[in-house]
Amino acid sequence: MQSSGQPHDEAPWSVGFCDCFSDMKTCCIACWCPCITFGQIAEIVDKGSTSCGASGALYTLIVFITGLPCFYSCFYRSKLRKQYKLKGGGCGDCMLHFCCETCALTQEYRELQNRGFDMSIGWHANVEKNQGLAMAPVVEKRMSK
Repeated sequence: MQSSGQPHDEAPWSVGFCDCFSDMKTCCIACWCPCITFGQIAEIVDKGSTSCGASGALYTLIVFITGLPCFYSCFYRSKLRKQYKLKGGGCGDCMLHFCCETCALTQEYRELQNRGFDMSIGWHANVEKNQGLAMAPVVEKRMSK
């Protein structure tokens, strides 16, 4: 019997929300300079249509104006989740960013890394690196029990 709510084809995230301390470098950058981490995520999620610098600058502007960048960053979590059919929902995406922006950004960053992206080189270099394919790097199949 199918339960109401979540579709069956949603996959779990490759790392947990509170696993940010298992990658201290990313966690520290997301904590002390989240505009960099957000910019890198946004460039990949937008498939290069926005640059890391532009997204990071807009994130910073929102921080200075509202003090709550989660109003912007949660939409990218939703976009990422939909692109890769990951578990979650719109309200949950916003709540996770509101409760712990650092953990949310670290999880999203690591999810993209685990999907084969080199986050430091941006979308266009990732596409070139993967022989000009205009899509995300191929994800290796997970082993099941």
